[in-house]
Amino acid sequence: MKSFLTALLLLLVVSAKGQVGEHRNDLAVGVNAGYVLNSIGFVPKVTQTMHGGMTAGISARYVCEKYFSTICSVAAEVNYTSLGWKEKILDPQDQPVINPVTGAAEAYSRNIGYIQIPVFAHLAWGRENKGFQFFFQAGPQFGLYLSESTDSNFNWDERNTTDRSNKTDEQGTMPVENKFDYGIAGGLGMEYSHPRAGHFQLEARYYYGLGNIYGDSKRDFFGRSNHGSIVIKVAYLFDIMKTKK
Repeated sequence: MKSFLTALLLLLVVSAKGQVGEHRNDLAVGVNAGYVLNSIGFVPKVTQTMHGGMTAGISARYVCEKYFSTICSVAAEVNYTSLGWKEKILDPQDQPVINPVTGAAEAYSRNIGYIQIPVFAHLAWGRENKGFQFFFQAGPQFGLYLSESTDSNFNWDERNTTDRSNKTDEQGTMPVENKFDYGIAGGLGMEYSHPRAGHFQLEARYYYGLGNIYGDSKRDFFGRSNHGSIVIKVAYLFDIMKTKK
């Protein structure tokens, strides 16, 4: 009971001081674009290099409060993003595997298109109206599968299975099974703001998928098949509402 009363007292004190922050009612919208390096966390393992793809979409940010030096916002995006994986097909001596039919080193990659919707808690430190800010943002991200395609320089039935050090190749003919993707994203960035020109952002972001592209039950082949993405992007936003002069 003593602990409960102490906690209640602390809650009342925090609530009483809840007006320390300066209220904001600022809304900015704009566009973003960037480059994504993605891989799939396959279990059993599939040897890969990073798959490169583009991302682009619209951005919005609502600034609700400045608490001491921290500018608190909610940010969201709706993007088209190209994810996937690119296999690193090597023999036990780490040399490229040569296809017996084409005579070329085998290459295989899968391209998967998504509509992605990240929703972030956005915290910034620096100048609000004219100058630079440093920001951190993190939150959930949701993805809706749109399409997929394969890039390969060999016929799948004629692949070289003898020389490969990584024998896992079931993924080569399996379409994406789970059309809904979800996970956690977070990023660090810099922003330059100008009262008339708007807001210019540069950000590095990481996304860790909590869902799998394939089934993960005991009867499925892969126990895990989640996305992992490194994203570099730029954004431009302009003010729709601005309460801080």
